Amino acid sequence: MGRGKFKGKPTGQRRFSSAADILAGTSAARPKSFKQKEAEYEEDVEDESEEESEEESEDDADVKKKGTESVIEVDNPNRVRQKTIKARDLDVSKTTELSRREREELEKQRAHERYMRLQEQGKTEQARKDLDRLALIRQQREEAAKKREEEKAARDAKKVEGRK
Repeated sequence: MGRGKFKGKPTGQRRFSSAADILAGTSAARPKSFKQKEAEYEEDVEDESEEESEEESEDDADVKKKGTESVIEVDNPNRVRQKTIKARDLDVSKTTELSRREREELEKQRAHERYMRLQEQGKTEQARKDLDRLALIRQQREEAAKKREEEKAARDAKKVEGRK
């Protein structure tokens, strides 16, 4: 078994409880009487939970206050109280409002999609420039291809004349 975080000292080594020791209740961290105390605690918790369920159904307004809240009545506008809404009270037709960042992100995506659609149709300035450049390149390639064909035809003609 591992020795733990620190090196063992000459006086002795650290000893950790195994899983079996913990379950048996014989470990150093868990006394033998722990099971008895645990059983008593579980009984108390069950009794309290029954009492709490009755109290909760009667009145939820009586909430235990922390710190000085019970002494001083404070109305903090920044304090957000969580409202629990039951499923039957939930309004499905009501849409949630987007935050500013989410709204801006959606607008940005829509603008990009719109721009790309126009780009594909060739209606944007950049698309026109690209199409003009492409037409120029095609024209240059066609001219170069014609020139190569003429040179090839001239070479072939020279070969035919050279053989005669």
